[in-house]
Amino acid sequence: MPEVLVVGAGIVGAACAYRLAEAGLEVLVLEKETTFAQGSTGKSAAGVRVQFSEPLNILLSYHSILEYQRILEASYRPIGYLFLVPEALREAQEEALATQRALGVPVEKLSLKEAQSHVPFREEGLAYATFGPMDGVIDPHGVTAHYLREARRLGARVRFSEPLVAARRKKGVWRVETPLAAYEASFLLLCTGAWTGEVGKRLGLEIPIQPVRRMVFATAPAPFPHAFPLTIDLATGFYLRSEGARVLMGRSNPDEPPGFSEGMDWGWLAPTLEAGLSRFPFLEGLALDRRASWWGYYEVTPDANPILGFVEEGLLVAAGFSGHGVQQAAMVGRLMAEEVVHGKARSLDITPFRLDRFRQGRFLKEKGIV
Repeated sequence: MPEVLVVGAGIVGAACAYRLAEAGLEVLVLEKETTFAQGSTGKSAAGVRVQFSEPLNILLSYHSILEYQRILEASYRPIGYLFLVPEALREAQEEALATQRALGVPVEKLSLKEAQSHVPFREEGLAYATFGPMDGVIDPHGVTAHYLREARRLGARVRFSEPLVAARRKKGVWRVETPLAAYEASFLLLCTGAWTGEVGKRLGLEIPIQPVRRMVFATAPAPFPHAFPLTIDLATGFYLRSEGARVLMGRSNPDEPPGFSEGMDWGWLAPTLEAGLSRFPFLEGLALDRRASWWGYYEVTPDANPILGFVEEGLLVAAGFSGHGVQQAAMVGRLMAEEVVHGKARSLDITPFRLDRFRQGRFLKEKGIV
């Protein structure tokens, strides 16, 4: 009988499985798809950054990036994140910058002239910019494959095409049913991303995580050389970055209803481009490649921050990252292993991200959600 049953083989589940196996526990991973990284992990824009306002978000990303730097399969590229700060957010971003610096993470404050050396943009309405030199991009598939391989090397087992259909706890043991088999384990860890609310209902538990569709638009190869960092206009939420000869861009639709909507929402292209062109006029000379564009799900909680740790006896959740699971997975894996082994995470205090914050009305106000 496995000691821990991890549900979900995206990057978060894979990182947790590896660290649990490393701690000497017998681990079984169940994944509903035919292979790994088929949910939000595989549809990620692949960015990693330390530029958040909440200390725990900053530290989760910082320690994860340090780990990705050491993983060959991560293909970590420190292209940087550039935040263009409007006058209206001057003070809020100054506070975030002070928090980042107090925690010792590398973030620079740039004048608009200095920021222009990274990407050309219109300066109207902007106060300054911030740049994270260790921010960048990774290969989410490569990292997930690395963690699963290491977990298997340490004795973990992985079962694909086995969704959790029911689970109940009796006499200190979870009994989990899939279409193919039944399993028992002392601990059950849900790393089920956008599907966590749905999976929770199968356990008779309300977990406030919902899927929200997001689009990433890709241009055709540009007729000029470029190496743009992941640049975010905080006035509109529009972002772009270089990907080879292409430019990737997007903007979250605040009116997108929660749910498992599928396919590209081409109606959201016009509002996205309107925001983008107003700040980055050079985009007008680029063609869109519809076949290279894609969609995926954010896994969203009421305050857009994750739920981490024990939610009841023997049951843990690591989900609800609201677009930041890839960049925080490495450290989350370590913390969930500590939760199981020691009864409480030790490396970082994850109290702010526990489920009971919603029951107590303690909503966090992360300002760095894109």
